[in-house]
Amino acid sequence: MANDSLAQTLTLPCGATLNNRIAKAAMTEGLASPRGVPTPELEHLYGLWSDGGAGLLLSGNIIVDADHLERPGNVVIDREPDEEMRNALASWARAATRGGNHLWAQISHAGRQTQKNVNPRPKAPSEVPMELPGGQFGEPIALTEAEIEEIVQRFKLCAAAVQQAGFTGVQIHAAHGYLLSQFLSPKTNHRNDLYGGSLENRARLLLRIVDTVRTAVGNAFPVAVKLNSADFQKGGFAFEDSLQVVQWLEQAGVDLIEISGGTYEQPKLLGVAGMEDEEPQPVKQSTQIREAYFVDFALAMKEKVSVPLMVTGGFRRRDSMQQALDCGGADLIGIGRPMCVMTDAPRRLLEGEAELPRFENALRMWPRWLSFLDRSQALRTLGTFGVQYWYYAQLDKIGHDGKADPKLGVFAATRQVMAQQRRWLAAR
Repeated sequence: MANDSLAQTLTLPCGATLNNRIAKAAMTEGLASPRGVPTPELEHLYGLWSDGGAGLLLSGNIIVDADHLERPGNVVIDREPDEEMRNALASWARAATRGGNHLWAQISHAGRQTQKNVNPRPKAPSEVPMELPGGQFGEPIALTEAEIEEIVQRFKLCAAAVQQAGFTGVQIHAAHGYLLSQFLSPKTNHRNDLYGGSLENRARLLLRIVDTVRTAVGNAFPVAVKLNSADFQKGGFAFEDSLQVVQWLEQAGVDLIEISGGTYEQPKLLGVAGMEDEEPQPVKQSTQIREAYFVDFALAMKEKVSVPLMVTGGFRRRDSMQQALDCGGADLIGIGRPMCVMTDAPRRLLEGEAELPRFENALRMWPRWLSFLDRSQALRTLGTFGVQYWYYAQLDKIGHDGKADPKLGVFAATRQVMAQQRRWLAAR
């Protein structure tokens, strides 16, 4: 396997080298304490992932504002770390790099995608509420320019803290409908100041954060960005916008761009295709890698930029991963859901395993609902997020017990996760 493209090293523009082309994609863990401090369970989970053979582990959302969590249980760094936080971050970093891999912190702010039970009035670019049934999210308030400046400094503080703790890089989260993605999208950004209107203005906050973080961590420390190829929503962030932003990010000196797509309202990121309001994007199907959602977008971007690209979403077959690397559509392959059950999935692939299991079949545990899922967007969304809770429960199981429980039902997992979140919020 010495000549296998998956096993090749990748040297980034900053000079850092990943020892293979497989990354554990960022997945929210929900394993921090109510104060947002990493726990032994989070450390245990990442130790097993480090043993699993990936060249890079990306953390789940590390939040820069405790009032804007992506979900209860996030790690939060929104002030200078105290001794407890410094020690916990350093212990987490040691466990998560014990296999010789990189560990990058995904730094994020949820903006309007903050659950109402965390913050009923979250800050966002504009007062545009979530278009989802159930009333799970609060009514957003538009940020002032002074508050935007504070957010820039929060990203800087967080990046410096994780670097000091022993993380080997950072990824700025500007995808999936979180705050920076909200600024990029004309659907959610109705501002008429320096941060709204033209694409240049809508990208201003992201580019300012990249510049500020780079200044804080230095030129030799990897700085990456996670970016939507598109929101797949009418009036949203389109592929033409994304193509321009990746060029600006390359000029800003980022070391890696991860290509993803979608938001909570249009969950393309979760592999949900054909939602009623999905907006087609003008990207030709130039590869045969149909199981991977975003390879064609990355391939089109490669015509404009030379910065390394990571593609995440849908990969299960080893030959598809190799094709994505060999055709130039990706420099790094991100694997997510399979690693919620199979922590050594990268090592298995590197040793020649042909295909990873598709645990998405957990949806079949909902037989009475399946006939309705194709007809109702609300039910499809509910079904999708029910399965997402199944994966949350698997990470909790690995963190506590060292192994997953693939036989766990979706309903049982959903009840378990919701009960844990209630307990966490009560102790906050």
